[in-house]
Amino acid sequence: MSDTLIRGALIPVEDGYTTTDIQISAGKIVAIAPNLPGTGIEVNAASKLLLPGFLNGHTHSSQAWQRGLIPPLPLELWLADGFDTSASEIEQIYWGAVSTAVDTVLSGGTCVLDHLFLPLGHEMEAIAAAVQAYKTVGIRAVIAPLIMDLPFVAGLPQGRRSLTHKPYPQAAPEILAWMAAIITQFHEPEAGIYIGVGPTGFHRCSDELLVRCAELSDRHNLCRHTHLLETKAQFMLAQERYGISAVKHLQNLGFLDHRTTLAHSVWLEDADLEILADTKSTVVHNPLSNLRLGSGIAPILKCIAAGVNVAFGCDGAASNDGQDLLEAIKLGTILHNLTDRDYTHWITPRQAIAMAAMGGATGVNLAAQTGSLTVGKDADFVLYDLENLSMLPRTDPVQLLVYGRPNQVVDSVWVKGRAIVAKGKLLTLDIEELRQALRQTRDQQSPTNFRTIHTIEPHYRTIMNLD
Repeated sequence: MSDTLIRGALIPVEDGYTTTDIQISAGKIVAIAPNLPGTGIEVNAASKLLLPGFLNGHTHSSQAWQRGLIPPLPLELWLADGFDTSASEIEQIYWGAVSTAVDTVLSGGTCVLDHLFLPLGHEMEAIAAAVQAYKTVGIRAVIAPLIMDLPFVAGLPQGRRSLTHKPYPQAAPEILAWMAAIITQFHEPEAGIYIGVGPTGFHRCSDELLVRCAELSDRHNLCRHTHLLETKAQFMLAQERYGISAVKHLQNLGFLDHRTTLAHSVWLEDADLEILADTKSTVVHNPLSNLRLGSGIAPILKCIAAGVNVAFGCDGAASNDGQDLLEAIKLGTILHNLTDRDYTHWITPRQAIAMAAMGGATGVNLAAQTGSLTVGKDADFVLYDLENLSMLPRTDPVQLLVYGRPNQVVDSVWVKGRAIVAKGKLLTLDIEELRQALRQTRDQQSPTNFRTIHTIEPHYRTIMNLD
């Protein structure tokens, strides 16, 4: 890997901005200072803003094929449609991961956490496809296979008592066996590929599965990732099943620690915040899908005030029909101006980019490697074009990036010191090849032919007092 000198980039500092050079060697930042002598390839970064790469802290890459497919529905009904139309072909898994990686990179991300849905019986092939996709694009990726051992109806209050169902086809021991094999074969930190442990959530996982996932995470020092209290129905289910909050139950199981990331966390109570802060768990804020599904507004300002680490996520393309990380950061920043009248508590643009970069890296246990412009860390960063029309007139670049509507503003991207985008063009993949693959959409069912929703909708409407 050639040394690279980035010359004359604008970076934010405590009292404003400064222009500096950054030297990359062996994939790492080795110097940050003006007028470095430098070696290797020289990149002119005049009129460019340099920021650490952001982390897309929660998505489901295989949902790329469901973009624009599922109508407006709350999560529990949306999930029924989602399962009916999930990608099942290995080629779809590959191109879904490629599409997600490309969207993330071109919107400022250098790392993605993929809570990947795996076709039953084809787990190893699906992981292999996703790994190959992320290596091809060159993005850093944490792949957390989405696992569960309870049937779909278990995720609904009174579901197993009131709805016809069959046991889930795989039990915890079988699931953990192939998870262990996936870790052995595919966990490659040196290549920027990390396997995480991804139980879907307490609502569809037994305590045995959650405990053994935590043990697996501890044994191999892996991130563990799960959905948490995304909807009011899940809040009700936790009370029904445990008689205590879902957060307290996860703490009792030993599931919460500094490697734990919790997607959504919309229906948290004040007592939960103290637990999350004490255990150093991370909340991943997914504002777009939370609104798309009517789930609610997560108490992010309360999380920040309590000392909880917060990251941003796009969620999958079936519940956020785009994968634009800058869009998620913007909405996740300004949305909370409505949740607290005291404007001194609002998230500033600089706080937002720190949450997107260092907050995300901390959540996936990679804060020592990435998340900030620091000598000794891996060279994961992005140059934004300040001459782009959406970044003019030149006022406050970070504020324009977060509050504005940046359009094709990413100029260059490096991951582990490797250039994967230059002058706005992806270097590692022919975009036309991706375009052709996405055109060849499988013969999907139309929204009017979804199956499962019709069997659970009356029950859902009853438990939520909608009739």
